[in-house]
Amino acid sequence: MSAGRFRTEERADGVVLVTLDRAEAMNAFDTRAAEDMLALFGQELRRRDDVRAVVLTGAGERAFSVGADLKERRGMDDDVWRRQHALFRDAFATLWRFPWPVIAAVRGYALGGGCELALGCDFIYAAEGAIFGLPEIKLGIMPGAGGTQLLPRAVGARRARELVLTGARFGAAEAREWGLVNHIAPAAEVVDAALEAASRIARNAPLSIQGAKRAMVHGAEAGLEAGLALEVSIHQRLSASADRREGVDAFNEKRKPEWRFR
Repeated sequence: MSAGRFRTEERADGVVLVTLDRAEAMNAFDTRAAEDMLALFGQELRRRDDVRAVVLTGAGERAFSVGADLKERRGMDDDVWRRQHALFRDAFATLWRFPWPVIAAVRGYALGGGCELALGCDFIYAAEGAIFGLPEIKLGIMPGAGGTQLLPRAVGARRARELVLTGARFGAAEAREWGLVNHIAPAAEVVDAALEAASRIARNAPLSIQGAKRAMVHGAEAGLEAGLALEVSIHQRLSASADRREGVDAFNEKRKPEWRFR
């Protein structure tokens, strides 16, 4: 199904494959893409009760996304630029706050906002030839869709400062060594590998998937003590759920659990 700049495909186990579909522009992110992403992750997918995990990729093998569409931005006055940037931030925030796991499947270039798009996912599968980078500093700006905050959390503060301040590009092997990328696969296999990981996640208890992600994402922002308190709170709610009872019963009865999402 097409949703403007994005194409969605339903897979088994509640997995949805979402493709940024601008291969002719190396999946550059323009105003329409931001609007469509805001609607897709902020409303359409979020409201569904049958989604369990999402794989996000870019059309074609040349690029996951090369970031903001600079052809669209050429000639923009300051006011229009600021409004577009606010829209981009809102769109990317729907990804960070999405209640279900999102896995990036990166082929080709993931630069600028494209790298930030991958950083906003829960983890990353990269093709062997994938290239990452935050080159905004070379354009008279800086990362503005989460890069200055998310990259240090992934690779450490000093390495992130070097990468942002030089605008250097780096490959998939370096990205995995530094902790940005989880797994590397051949370009022809990376989307399928990410989909298989999403299916493994999706087969688990849905309330537990949401709860564990929320505890890790919000706990990391809140600090250790607040994060531990959040973990206890979510754990207690899960302990009182029908799915907790189903999980224990299924284990003891040596059968596959039938999750009820309650």
